[in-house]
Amino acid sequence: MDSDADGARPVGSPAAGVVHSLSERHETLATVESLTGGLLAASIVEIAGVSGIFRGGLVVYATELKSRLADVPEDLLAERGPVDPDVAVALAEGGRRRCGADWGLATTGVAGPEPQDGKPVGLVYVAVAGPSGTRVRQLDLDGGRDHIRSAAVVEALRLLAARIHETDAAQADAEATGTDGGRSDPAGARRR
Repeated sequence: MDSDADGARPVGSPAAGVVHSLSERHETLATVESLTGGLLAASIVEIAGVSGIFRGGLVVYATELKSRLADVPEDLLAERGPVDPDVAVALAEGGRRRCGADWGLATTGVAGPEPQDGKPVGLVYVAVAGPSGTRVRQLDLDGGRDHIRSAAVVEALRLLAARIHETDAAQADAEATGTDGGRSDPAGARRR
């Protein structure tokens, strides 16, 4: 099993936890990878029963493919380059749309051995797009190329797991309080 950003080995499989949670929710997942080059998708498809939730993935290593295949705006790529938090979000959103999934999970960064476009080795962004919005996390990873890529996979899966948990908690709170989690009908509220 791969280690996380701190070099620790996660307890259990982050991929298995995500697959199980999405299966219970009857929701689907797509991946878009630059830095990890398919490792994220591979870690997900290792889990038995994944065919019920995994729609597919895009590996967009070349910058122009991030735009062409994952719908990242060309002007964003031209202005900031491929290693950027907004690019990571656009990758996750684009993959979600392109693959027709409930959730999109993306990775971009610099694995080394050399800096890229002025960005240091170990700078990584992982992003998730889902039914309740998007989230991006910056990682500043140490170690060699293999560790950076494998830690990015673990941290991307952790980010997705956290977003699923947050969504579940918000739904549980809404059910407990008799609200709809902030999706109330303003017109209906005025009629009371």
